Amino acid sequence: MKTILVVEDEIAISRVLTVYLRKAEYQVELAYDAIEAIEQFDKVSPALVLLDVMLPNGSGWEILKQIRNKSACPVIMLTALGQINDRLSGLEQGADDYIVKPFDPDEVIARIKAVLRRPNKLLETGEKVRFGSLVVDLEAHSVTLNNENIELNPRDLSLFLFFVKHPNQTFSREQLLDLVWGMDYDGSDRAVDLAVKRIRKSLKEWASSDGEIKTLRGLGYQFSVNE
Repeated sequence: MKTILVVEDEIAISRVLTVYLRKAEYQVELAYDAIEAIEQFDKVSPALVLLDVMLPNGSGWEILKQIRNKSACPVIMLTALGQINDRLSGLEQGADDYIVKPFDPDEVIARIKAVLRRPNKLLETGEKVRFGSLVVDLEAHSVTLNNENIELNPRDLSLFLFFVKHPNQTFSREQLLDLVWGMDYDGSDRAVDLAVKRIRKSLKEWASSDGEIKTLRGLGYQFSVNE
């Protein structure tokens, strides 16, 4: 039975989530403030964390940063902040998904299941991720394919590393420009298309059965990998 750590200071919300999570056959652990959240995380080693942004003794962003410094455990942010910039900020800082209050508990369960189905391919040594013959070292910022180094220019590499950190998530060109290259980037969003084209060319020997960068018409791009 997988353990879900719910970090939420509103008792009523915690109780509702607990009922639905247990009904879905998850074990539930609770934390009500930032300090307790980290203590519980270290104690129970959860399969996933539901993390509220606004908490006593600290913020969800601070907790997320601490979790990411030690673990690749999936984190779904729960918050009443619905602005697009808040959602982008959460993803940029390493959140796996973002749910805005008020929410449907059934949707929360569906999102949890979806996130837990994503591949967890972090290797035991270092921050390396493997997708078949493709290995990405997130710490060294290197990409190898069939044990050969893949040379990407700095801009293309930063985009590809972002995709690797957010598998099976869809981002528009505008979001990628903002999250990867920064709001001060003064070029056209066409630059994203060209960067993806170059990355695909560099990875042309990579087996499509292991994954691919998909173009989703009207939506943007997704680094799609097998679950």
